[in-house]
Amino acid sequence: MYGPDRSAADEVEWTAFRRAEKKYKLYYDKDSRNSKKFDKPIPLRKKQPKKVDLSEVLDFKEILESYSKSSELHPEVVPLQCGFDRPVFCLKTRPGFYFIPGALSVEEQCKWIRESLTSFPQPPNRTNHNARYGPIHDLFISAKDQKVLVVEDNSLAQLDSESDACRNGDAKTWKFYEQHTAALGDKSCKSISASKLLRKLRWSTLGLQFDWSKRNYDVSLPHNKIPDSLSQLAKGMATPAMPPGEEFKPEAAIVNYFGLGDTLGGHLDDMEADWSKPIVSMSLGCKAIFLLGGKSREDEPFAMFLRSGDIVLMAGEARECFHGVPRIFTDKENAEIMPLEVHFSREIDFLEYIRSSRININIRQVF
Repeated sequence: MYGPDRSAADEVEWTAFRRAEKKYKLYYDKDSRNSKKFDKPIPLRKKQPKKVDLSEVLDFKEILESYSKSSELHPEVVPLQCGFDRPVFCLKTRPGFYFIPGALSVEEQCKWIRESLTSFPQPPNRTNHNARYGPIHDLFISAKDQKVLVVEDNSLAQLDSESDACRNGDAKTWKFYEQHTAALGDKSCKSISASKLLRKLRWSTLGLQFDWSKRNYDVSLPHNKIPDSLSQLAKGMATPAMPPGEEFKPEAAIVNYFGLGDTLGGHLDDMEADWSKPIVSMSLGCKAIFLLGGKSREDEPFAMFLRSGDIVLMAGEARECFHGVPRIFTDKENAEIMPLEVHFSREIDFLEYIRSSRININIRQVF
């Protein structure tokens, strides 16, 4: 587990990618006022994030603005001339990587945030909750209604026979109940609030379902096709990275949900058959730092900001590069979600969620 306390010997053994992860990860300043040397208790104050040097982080929003005004670019960045309907940037030393800043309008961003919270976690799509609770229906709505997920009990079933049920591998049945209904049941009965489950939602899978235990796509698992509107968006956005004359075929997607302090460690996406086809990755919500390394963890990674509405494509050689997300920003100064807040001003539940979260939708052609 990452932490601020480390020895010089440990640091020497870190790879270049690991050092970058450590550099940008969220750490908090220690509050000296709470030290044991004080005889009297001192009121706790809100934890303050440690400051981190962001001067080396590529900012494609600024790069686009500079390029539009004077055609000046960062020495590593080149514009892609492909007749696409919006600016696309590449990195000289990372062939197959494409960055499309501000690709989605605010309205589009809000649409996909809604879908990610209400539709995409719905069965038969699988989530990280399936292993313990089985398929869960209407998680976001249940959280909004302050419901509680409870192991089904005969007395509770009689009180609320219309509750949605979900069954896990141990044949336990779980149901959402109103809080007052659940309180009438067995006090020893296992339960968890829907709002807590929503905050613990880490991923959902669309289209062909990915089996995380076997690290492959299980075509035998029940699934729906990628929603047509998402499929059409991915096809269009994939164009700059596609081989001439070929069209992207969205067959699967993974939706990642990040909360305060969450990270995505360095990894490769290597389970698809044809790496010449891109992964189309959409960012929604709070700003994040994305690391794009090389084919070895020893290669120094590029750090770059990902804002809501940005789209990244990774194809060809870029598919062989380690990448990850060491940090999301949820503070007002750095989250940069004011347009979303305005748009969601009358949708309080979406507003509260996105103020402290980031959602990433990455769409893939499997075969």
